[in-house]
Amino acid sequence: MPSIMAPRPVVRALDHLGRRTAGALAEIGLAASLVAESFYWLLVGRRRRQPVRASALFRQMMEIGIRALPIVAAMAATIGIMLAIQGIHTLRAFGAETQVTLGIALSMTREFAPLITGIMVAGRSGSALAARLGTMRINQEIDALTVMGISPVRFLVAPALFACLIIVPCLTVFNGFVGLAAAGLYVSVELGMSLAVYAEEVLTILSPHDVLHGLGKSVIFALLIAVIGVVNGLMVSGGAEGVGRATTRAVVQSISAIVITDMLFVFVVTR
Repeated sequence: MPSIMAPRPVVRALDHLGRRTAGALAEIGLAASLVAESFYWLLVGRRRRQPVRASALFRQMMEIGIRALPIVAAMAATIGIMLAIQGIHTLRAFGAETQVTLGIALSMTREFAPLITGIMVAGRSGSALAARLGTMRINQEIDALTVMGISPVRFLVAPALFACLIIVPCLTVFNGFVGLAAAGLYVSVELGMSLAVYAEEVLTILSPHDVLHGLGKSVIFALLIAVIGVVNGLMVSGGAEGVGRATTRAVVQSISAIVITDMLFVFVVTR
């Protein structure tokens, strides 16, 4: 006979829901405080003789951006060619395949360039950031920085955050350019359209609003990638296994946040 004190399934479910909700709110609060403190050190760090180090910032930019150029270029070219293939195939049924440039230009600039860049950076650099901070957490290196009077946020978080905010929009522009160029090569071969005509049509179709649309999303994605990676790294527990869980969690959360934010961003700006 079950004990009268045994928790009922509903109580257990509510307890689990409450704990998960409290944990999620704690992570959101930590993320907000890390962003605020990072901007604080950027603005007043030099005055307090503890500036955000330019060398650390450039090192993070090199790791996140420059070393990711080959894989970003490959993905951008693939997406651009795929858009050209699908666009021509679909429009050919209406005899309007020459209008494929419109779909390629808008889709690549407004959607695929920032989205693919965000996902690639989240999988490559967001996970690395979570693993690095998680390992430092397990080895008590972050506590050692605090004991030495060095702010872990200024020393570790701020360079990664600002590097993401700078380099992800740059990668998005590069991604869009490569994708449009690769699509143009396929269109020129398939439809006999010269690259000069293709480029002229792209420039005619695109407006500054379209470019800013993609760049605006890339800034939001950069913030999400950095913050989620840092939060998961700083909340690691349980040794090496915990670092692995945090790394996986950072990638899943980052990509999910990017896709959901992309949908919300498009919904808001198109109203």
